[in-house]
Amino acid sequence: MSRLEELIKEKCPEGVEFRNLSDCCNILDNKRKPVTKSAREKGKYPYYGANGIQDYVSDYIFDGTFVLVGEDGSVITPSGNPVVNWAEGKIWVNNHAHIIEEIDGVLLRYLYYYIQSVNVRELIHGNIPKLNQGDFKNIRVAVPPLEVQQEIVHVLDNFSLLSAELSAELKARQKQYEYYRNKLLSFEETAETLDTLHTHTHTHTHGYFNEQKIEWLKLIDIAVRNKGTAITAQKMKEINKKDGKVKVFAAGNTIAYVDVEDIPKEDIIMLPSIIVKSRGYIGFEYYDKPFTNKAELWSYTVDNRVNQKYVYYYLLSKQKELQKTARAQSVKLPQIYHYNTDNLLIPIPSIDIQEKIVNILDKFDKLTTDISEGLPAEIEVRQKQYEYYRNKLLTFKELV
Repeated sequence: MSRLEELIKEKCPEGVEFRNLSDCCNILDNKRKPVTKSAREKGKYPYYGANGIQDYVSDYIFDGTFVLVGEDGSVITPSGNPVVNWAEGKIWVNNHAHIIEEIDGVLLRYLYYYIQSVNVRELIHGNIPKLNQGDFKNIRVAVPPLEVQQEIVHVLDNFSLLSAELSAELKARQKQYEYYRNKLLSFEETAETLDTLHTHTHTHTHGYFNEQKIEWLKLIDIAVRNKGTAITAQKMKEINKKDGKVKVFAAGNTIAYVDVEDIPKEDIIMLPSIIVKSRGYIGFEYYDKPFTNKAELWSYTVDNRVNQKYVYYYLLSKQKELQKTARAQSVKLPQIYHYNTDNLLIPIPSIDIQEKIVNILDKFDKLTTDISEGLPAEIEVRQKQYEYYRNKLLTFKELV
């Protein structure tokens, strides 16, 4: 029998009391203050919104330890649970997050975990998802004795620590990947970087690389820009199939799958290509299966003079610059246009050098982003394990 089971048997064998959330903590929503982005003065204090830190500002309105729960906007996870954040120290909170603090008898850390386990799908309403204050206050909470709360917190903190360590390692690997990617593709330190990464194999390329001629060409001069499909969003919903063989990329995170016969044959791109995410989040994706894209996006298929993955990695190294350009070009929603990518200059070394760069970056990419292996997969397993035990530990019989 575990320590927790012993405590439950001793302290609450017949069940536990359930209370409304408002009876388990102080709710400080009336002290929140929203500040528009243009009116914020940059500083060192975290500025929280519905799903976490949105900015850093020069002043604070809360000082202590708090739990924040998304009120409107991005407030619910795919599994139907609230978006919950732990916050300590001097902070500013806008009116998109509920804010609570501890009272005697109920540990704030216990509430942090408990609220994450509650399914609030039926409480979320409106075109902009909202967990209003009335529903939030009335969330039912199982309140076992303090000793039981403390043991649950101890167990779940250990799970959280493991996940945090893995996430920190992933973040470090991603930074390492970006560092080497940018160095390899800078064409000022490329030779030295290749030598460094190949030291263990005694394969030195410095002299060889320095003899290479770098040609700079516009992206549109080495690739065909694919326009995708003109099918409407409504039609796409009608023909979307879970097992469709053709992936359809659209703005934001909207993705559909359709069958080959559902759209014009000429709209389907069969060759490996680079999809340009041109609106909202600006970025690139390499895709090597049949696909098409909605009219607001486009893609490039590189000709056989250049390694397609090499061009993809080079574009990734310019992604942050394009994101800045997108914010400057569009007030409402960050956006780039054909000419922003068509006219990007791409350095073209020999195919041999391109392949060496791709081989190195593929290994970093696989470690950091592959969903079936590497760190993200381990983090996903840990998260599922954590959620399973969290829900199991926080399920109680109500005391009659």
